[in-house]
Amino acid sequence: MLFNLSLTAPTPVALLGLPLDSIMSTQGVMVMLLVAYAGAMWMFLKSAPKVYTVMVSDMEVARHFYEGMLNLPAAEVPLHYYYNYEQTLGTAGLDPMYMGGATSFANQGALSSPEGLWYQLRKNTQLHIVSGASLGHRNQHRHVCFDHNCLEYILMRVQLSGVQHKIRNEKPLNFLVKDYDNQVIELAEIDD
Repeated sequence: MLFNLSLTAPTPVALLGLPLDSIMSTQGVMVMLLVAYAGAMWMFLKSAPKVYTVMVSDMEVARHFYEGMLNLPAAEVPLHYYYNYEQTLGTAGLDPMYMGGATSFANQGALSSPEGLWYQLRKNTQLHIVSGASLGHRNQHRHVCFDHNCLEYILMRVQLSGVQHKIRNEKPLNFLVKDYDNQVIELAEIDD
């Protein structure tokens, strides 16, 4: 009995219908690396905390209010802010006209860096306080925000802390609080 032991090359393993030699080509490796990088970035950004930004007229008044009266714990600056990710998503072309009142180049810098005050609102939710809001009528300190949910969280914290407050408007949300020095702070949602 004779055995035919011919050594033939095995059929190339296919992945998604592509032969192994095209998967292992330079282009194939580059595509796999790009897919892996996209997956890693998606996981990184998905795990990043939700960040609400509030613009205030006076950083020291804000520090006393959020740390002292509301007792919000300080938070670490999220990693994606080190790379200027969220600040460039809409503020790059922000016209100083929308800032209200006199703005300077000093407080415009707060929009392009992770500086400011950082507080933990909830488990995976942070509050970023930046300067740039103008004083309200009768020189009330203003805290303005573009997100309704953010101000709802702050209002809930105000109510739980027993801070004296008055809701002026539900939509857009606008309420007043008094700080330790009896200064009136207006927290207002900016309707876009």
